Amino acid sequence: MKLPRRRFLHLAAGAAALPLACRSAWAQNYPTRPVRIVVGFAAGGPNDIIARLIGHWLTERLGQPFIIENRPGAATNIGTEAVVKSPPDGYTLLLAGSPNAINATLYDKLNFNFMRDIAPVATISRTTFVMVVNSSIKAKTVPEFIAYAKANPGKINMASSGTGSPSHVSGELFKMMAGVDMVHVPYRGGAPALTDLLGGQVQAYFSPMSGSIEYIRAGRVRALAVSTATRSEALPNIPTVGEFVPGYEASGWLGISAPKATPAETVDQLNKAVNAGLVDPKIQAQLADLGTPALAGSPADFGKLIAVETEKWAKVIRAANIKPD
Repeated sequence: MKLPRRRFLHLAAGAAALPLACRSAWAQNYPTRPVRIVVGFAAGGPNDIIARLIGHWLTERLGQPFIIENRPGAATNIGTEAVVKSPPDGYTLLLAGSPNAINATLYDKLNFNFMRDIAPVATISRTTFVMVVNSSIKAKTVPEFIAYAKANPGKINMASSGTGSPSHVSGELFKMMAGVDMVHVPYRGGAPALTDLLGGQVQAYFSPMSGSIEYIRAGRVRALAVSTATRSEALPNIPTVGEFVPGYEASGWLGISAPKATPAETVDQLNKAVNAGLVDPKIQAQLADLGTPALAGSPADFGKLIAVETEKWAKVIRAANIKPD
């Protein structure tokens, strides 16, 4: 039977609209059950706090519980692999961060490729590091510190929260660009690194602002500079490293990602929900208190950030010959 042309066009148009209608229905129905946000860090730290802050916002915004599941270990690789291997249905998400970009080069044999196997959803914040020194170091500025380090090669101990951590590679980048020789001393986390800085066992540390700002304000450690390209609102009188070492910039970042092939409509819905939270004054204030200013953007923006950061830290890791513990 030959259909009249008008009837044929009507049916064809309806058929073409079906996938769009299905996708629209999926987006409208998501989420219908609890969503997990896997966090590759221990509970109670700044990253965990930020995950719970965003999770609470999404719970209120989207009407289903967003449950934080802490899966620490192997520099976030355990939690990341668990998400990569989860169904791409939007019900298992990852609190992604700068360690993921670092680990892509730091580890030779991962069971996943972060850029290939995840779908960027939304950025949340950027973390400012502060170059802090023990009071035994008389230098009060970055140029004075560089001059002291060059006069005393290999005699300054530089702490980090672990080999290959953001604080470590930030310090290695400084060493390379400033032309100084410091001895890297890795710790199992930021708290013990800061404790030994206070005690004088180490003399310098590129510390996340959230961990050191109260000690800076109390005068127990000296802040020489912040690591970001622009000065921090939390420490407006502290210059940037880049003011003295042109081109230097180092910062951490956090965002939400999902397994590859998660429906684009779900990614878009989550992105809009997260971005709505990042303009909420209360959330902005809470992030600022942690030294991690809000960073909104599209999934494409997040993908570009991951690519740029992965390439940047790959160069540092190879040049400094950093190997995982």
